[in-house]
Amino acid sequence: MPDPSNEGVRRNADAKAPFAFVTLVTNADYAMGALALARSIFLTGSPADVVVLFTGGTPEESLKQLEDIGCRMIGVDHLPLSDAFNARHARREVHGNAPFTKGRKPDFHTPLDNFCKLRLWQLVEYHAVVFIDADAIVLRNIDKLFFYPEFSAAPNVYESLADFHRLNSGVFVARPDVATFEAMLEALDAPEAFWRRTDQTFLQTFFPDWHGLPVFMNMLQYVWFNMPDLWNWSDIGVLHFQYEKPWEEDHPRAEALKPLIDLWWAYFDGERIPDIATLENPKKPA
Repeated sequence: MPDPSNEGVRRNADAKAPFAFVTLVTNADYAMGALALARSIFLTGSPADVVVLFTGGTPEESLKQLEDIGCRMIGVDHLPLSDAFNARHARREVHGNAPFTKGRKPDFHTPLDNFCKLRLWQLVEYHAVVFIDADAIVLRNIDKLFFYPEFSAAPNVYESLADFHRLNSGVFVARPDVATFEAMLEALDAPEAFWRRTDQTFLQTFFPDWHGLPVFMNMLQYVWFNMPDLWNWSDIGVLHFQYEKPWEEDHPRAEALKPLIDLWWAYFDGERIPDIATLENPKKPA
């Protein structure tokens, strides 16, 4: 009888630790993000594995770069979902029926790819994992998150305190378990189900009593100009570049977010990474 933890999952190496940071790469752009993310995690001195789940849309040269710096690479298939589900969650349908009104998603954003992150529940070789989106960087050691309960995530705060009732799935704590994964598949592909923000909306529904992480464990970049009073560099564990990505050439928010973009490039290049404690907090409106 086949092992359900291996269905749709291809491991290229054994786990080296009981805990792992996991990210998802679906194309060359997110591979760039994952390179900066992985380097940032390694710089914290964490003994946990850094795992990259990747789909067939990622170029081999991009995957090799990640493997060369020490990431554990795991190939994943798209989830076995119905044709009707896939049609409802195609990019044109999601962006048309649930448009983003606060920021711009890049052209390489493909909603169906987001659901692949649920395959981390198949990584039963780990006691606990912390998932981090590939458009984020870790600024200090956050290993304590491995001991938080499932399911823990930070609120989706980037505009006002009214955002606290919604989670953001860019950082979350999970306990891999095949039974949980199978229950997710059943709930995910319910008749006529439409998940407005794909995995994020689904996870909040599947885990209605989710545990709240501090907002600093998933600091969304728009806080920089929307809520500067909340920003304190010395508190931030994870900086998450939601909406526009720091490596985009035609970045409509580039001027407003220049200090954050410059920091991302320092981690990507692995050079001139500043002491985070010395960075200036955003200027508050007069």
